[in-house]
Amino acid sequence: MATFNLRRFSKPEMLRRIDREHLIAFLEPHADYFSARGVELPSLNTEDELDYNALSEVLLNPSTSTPEDLADALYYVNEMSTPEGFDSIQDAIDGTEIDVVIDKNAARADLAIQVWMKDRDLIERLHAEQFLFRPRSFEYFRATNGSIPEFEKPSEETIHALEADLDEWFSKKRRGRASKVFVYVKPDFVWFLVRHGEPFTRESIIKDGESSSVYYRPEKYDVLVYNPETGEIRMNARSKGEKELYRTKFGQHFFGDSEFFNGKSKFTLEPLREVGEDSLLCDDIDGLEWVRLKEFQIFRGGSQKEVEIRKAEDIFASLRERERSFPNSGPIIKASFLIKFTDSKTARTVTISSGNRAGFKRDDDADILEAWMTRRGFIIADAENGDE
Repeated sequence: MATFNLRRFSKPEMLRRIDREHLIAFLEPHADYFSARGVELPSLNTEDELDYNALSEVLLNPSTSTPEDLADALYYVNEMSTPEGFDSIQDAIDGTEIDVVIDKNAARADLAIQVWMKDRDLIERLHAEQFLFRPRSFEYFRATNGSIPEFEKPSEETIHALEADLDEWFSKKRRGRASKVFVYVKPDFVWFLVRHGEPFTRESIIKDGESSSVYYRPEKYDVLVYNPETGEIRMNARSKGEKELYRTKFGQHFFGDSEFFNGKSKFTLEPLREVGEDSLLCDDIDGLEWVRLKEFQIFRGGSQKEVEIRKAEDIFASLRERERSFPNSGPIIKASFLIKFTDSKTARTVTISSGNRAGFKRDDDADILEAWMTRRGFIIADAENGDE
C-alpha cells in the first residue's frame, strides 16, 4: 500500500474545488469502504449533498481497512495536485483526446483526478519523473569494448522481462515484487527510473485516541542515465547489490550481454598532486566561473586503516599561506570541490571519489562537470575513450 500524507487533497475547501461529478466517480468504486467509515457517497444522477467535512475526516485518517488501490489513487492524485504537477500534467495531455474532454477551468486536484481515471499510467509516469533531477550521487559503469551498438528504445516486452528479473531479486531481498521501469529518451541521454519496494516497516500511530501501529512497504526510486554515444551508464542506487543488479540486468536485456557494463574505474584524483591548482582551471568550460578545492582525503593505511582528511574554504590558498605543498604520498581517495556555475548565484559542492563515484547537487550539472573533469584529467583516459 502506498503511504501518504494528504496535505492538500483532504481539506474540505480543496475537495469543494473538485467537480462534484468527478470526485464521486473517483471515490465510487470504494463506496462500501466509505459507508463503513460513516460516509455515504451520493449517486451521480442525484443532487444529494456530499458531506465534505466527513469525507475529509476519513481521508485524513486512513485505517488498515483502506483498500490498497484507493490508497494508491489518493497518493498519486495528492502528489500531482501541486502547481508543478498541474503544469506537467497539462503539458503531457496537451493536444490529446484527454485534453479535449477536460474542462478548461479544472483546478489542480480536479485535473489530476480526471486524468488518473482516464490514464493511470500517465499520472504514475509523470509522478516518477519528478525524482529524476533530485540531489544524488552516481556511480559510473562503461561498456566493455569500443564498439557501441546504436541504442533503440526498448519494447514493452523487453521492459516487462527486465521488471520480472528485478522482481526476482527484490523478492529474495524481502522487498516485494512491485518494480516498474520508466524510460525517458532525452536528446543526449536515456534516463531510466526504477520504482521498487523497500523492506516492510512498522510505525506507531494514534488511532481513535489509542496507541496503534501501521505496517507498510515504502517505495524507492533509483535513477540510471545511459549515454548512447560513449556506452556508459551512471546510476544512483542505495546498495552494492542493487547496483550490481542494474549493471548486469540492464546489459542483458538491452544489449544481450550481462557484462556489457563492466564497472571499470573512471575517476582519478592524481591531477591535484601532479599539476596542483592548475587542475582547477575552468576558463575553457562553458557554464563554469570558478572551482575551489575544499576537502581531500588520503588513505594512510596501517592496522587501523587511517585516513587523513584536510578541509579549508580554499585548500590551495591555505597551502600557499603556510608555504606548503600538496602531500606527495598516499592514494587520494576522495575530494570535494566548491564550484560556481554561471546559472547560479551560489556555488555548489561536487564530490569525486577515486574509482567510479561522483556526487552532484543537481544531476543536470553532469554534462558540464564531465567536460571539466575530462579536460583536467580527473577522468581516466581509457575509461573515457573505451580502450582497455
